[in-house]
Amino acid sequence: MIDRALACEDLREDEVLWLLTEAPLHRVAAAADEVRRREVADPQVVTWQIDRNVNITNVCVSGCKFCNFHCAAGSKKAYVLALEEYVPLVEQTLALGGDQLLLQGGLHPALGIGFYEELFSGLKRLFSQLRLHALGAPEVAHIARLSSISVRETLERLLAAGLDSLPGAGAEILVESVRRRISPAKPTAAEWLDVMREAHRMNIPTSATMMYGHVETPRDIAEHLLKIRDLQASRPAGTYGFVAFIPWIFRSAGTALEREMLANPDQFPSLLRRGGRGADGVVAPLNYLRIIAVSRLVLNNIANIQASWLTVGVETAQMALHSGANDMGSIMIEERVVSSAGARNRLDSEGIQTAIRTAGFTPRLRDQLYRLRGEE
Repeated sequence: MIDRALACEDLREDEVLWLLTEAPLHRVAAAADEVRRREVADPQVVTWQIDRNVNITNVCVSGCKFCNFHCAAGSKKAYVLALEEYVPLVEQTLALGGDQLLLQGGLHPALGIGFYEELFSGLKRLFSQLRLHALGAPEVAHIARLSSISVRETLERLLAAGLDSLPGAGAEILVESVRRRISPAKPTAAEWLDVMREAHRMNIPTSATMMYGHVETPRDIAEHLLKIRDLQASRPAGTYGFVAFIPWIFRSAGTALEREMLANPDQFPSLLRRGGRGADGVVAPLNYLRIIAVSRLVLNNIANIQASWLTVGVETAQMALHSGANDMGSIMIEERVVSSAGARNRLDSEGIQTAIRTAGFTPRLRDQLYRLRGEE
């Protein structure tokens, strides 16, 4: 099976399960590193990015059990940012060398397509150089439903207003039995895939994600990875498809899902619990390295695998660079959702470059399309 993975052949579900549960970690990591070195343009380079994660609103009807950030529309904490509130945030981002806003906001019950058209066009009018990496697939599906239009029309109108690319947010685990337990009001796995399929047909660059370490089983992880790989394989020739895959661990502190896990530990059979957790519920580093390595071996048609230093810490992310990852993600000038569930790691531009160099690589600043900045 390792040989088939090294040859970049499409692995079957049983082979993926073996890599996740039985294969020696050192062999899986070594194979993933070999594939990375062979497949990326320059194996000595690790890329990174400067952007800002801005939450358009904290109102969301999804009610995900893993999220501490959302609130109801009638809450005293509820907000929707006005256009003028973005101005100092964007100006600081540009001053720090950033070129992009990652815009997300959950499923607001009253914000339809017109709101997002006005917001995106307003931002582009004020800052024409700014790239908008905005709205996960569940948000797109929600906007389409709320506005009584198709996903295709929703994406067309968002593009016309200034959308540049779609983040992979809201994937969690693309298995309905899992989604019903952790985010029962969120659009389904099929809807997430349908939005991304439509985006690929329209040649909108996208990314894919996976949040794990909660209720999922190894088979669920395997199914998720294979769905991502197969959707990427079906994209029209010459289109971007998924430019990157970013797996991250469930940060549990204070969440409703954590309370369920502590009260009923036998009902949470995740592969990742075998390696143990720290006091804040963080999955052991070796399990994360296995996920990174298996992602590189299974997703043989996605060029970039990102190490999530925000959720696992810098040292584990550095090890991931030797286990199949080739990107360290963004310094994330602002991030509020994962941080509200216990993520406390922070890096600035100097810090992320030092981390990459210390791991034995050359840091290169990139944009969302993984083009090296200055070489677009």
